[in-house]
Amino acid sequence: MKRKRVGVLALAGLALLSVTGLAVGSASASAVSFESEGSADAAAHGRGHDDPVIIGHRGAPGYRPEHTLASYELAYRMGVSYVDVDLVPTKDGQLVARHEPEISGTTDVAKHPEFANRKKTLVIDGVSTTGWFTQDFTLAELKTLRAVERIPANRPHNTLYNGRYRIASFQEVLDLTKRLGKELHRTLGTYPEVKHSTFFQSIGNPVEPKLVPILKRNGLDRPDAPAIIQSFEVANLIALHRQVRTPLLQLTSASGAPADFVASGDPRTYKDIVTPQGLRDVAKYAKYLGPDKAQIIPLDATGNLTKPTAIVADAHKAGLKVQPYTFRNENPFLPANLRSSAEPDAYGDVFTEEAAFLQAGVDGFFADQPDTALESLHAFLGR
Repeated sequence: MKRKRVGVLALAGLALLSVTGLAVGSASASAVSFESEGSADAAAHGRGHDDPVIIGHRGAPGYRPEHTLASYELAYRMGVSYVDVDLVPTKDGQLVARHEPEISGTTDVAKHPEFANRKKTLVIDGVSTTGWFTQDFTLAELKTLRAVERIPANRPHNTLYNGRYRIASFQEVLDLTKRLGKELHRTLGTYPEVKHSTFFQSIGNPVEPKLVPILKRNGLDRPDAPAIIQSFEVANLIALHRQVRTPLLQLTSASGAPADFVASGDPRTYKDIVTPQGLRDVAKYAKYLGPDKAQIIPLDATGNLTKPTAIVADAHKAGLKVQPYTFRNENPFLPANLRSSAEPDAYGDVFTEEAAFLQAGVDGFFADQPDTALESLHAFLGR
């Protein structure tokens, strides 16, 4: 136990150095603002146009509570060029960065008696959820809350930061990205994800009409913008393809079907989307595929990695880049034979897992610990 505790403290120290600017990305990468020249691919791939890209999944949530400005800043300072930003709407038509509209697990809302009467139960994409929802709060009201660690059993050291950070609007994330791009002398960008498109349309508070003008105001409505829009649904991406020139990424899951397919009675599933024909259809509106990593290298009955499927090769044939999710260092999120112990907050051998996916030909991946993922990438590239 002493050894594990020392490791956690060392990691916390590394994260602190990074967020104060003492550990930054490559100074040789080039320039700066969202309006500068250069492609989204070049920004994503850093030094080499064809290098895989590491996306800070919700920032750097292995070290700071997810979707906070502190988490995003740390991810950029660790060296990634992109962060993943999940977007949900407020009551007054703003977009904020939260993994889900239900916020009891990621904020201290339950401790605010003034909001007690807003607790409710909703069915979102077929799942009944009880709690507090962003669409019932104005942005000003959400700003009175503070973020907390979502999975404290896996990341107890992150609870140190509970209560320190506010909920961030998407515009605040973009402003941070611009500022740090100038400071770090490299192009930085975001992967905004439209969450629960069909649900929010059904309640008259859709995300897409709020996202499009933000992208346009910030100079991100262009094919080479350092922004890539994501969604697990399909119809909204097809519609966005006609509304903006920003690149799109089709997310898929190892099970189930897109919510818009279910709502419209379309019998297709995510499995159909990743067939050769399905991928050719995706390539008509998107440049990227974001599959669950289990769709690329499945686990066997004992929880160990097997052989890669044909998805990467088929996607490449269709003209799509492949960026799976999500890589995490903690034992419960790793293949069984790569876990160091049964301790839920201890690290296992994520390097071997990430190397297997890079060898399988992925064009990058989403990671909760950007520094570890970049170490894997540098080893793979021989740098």
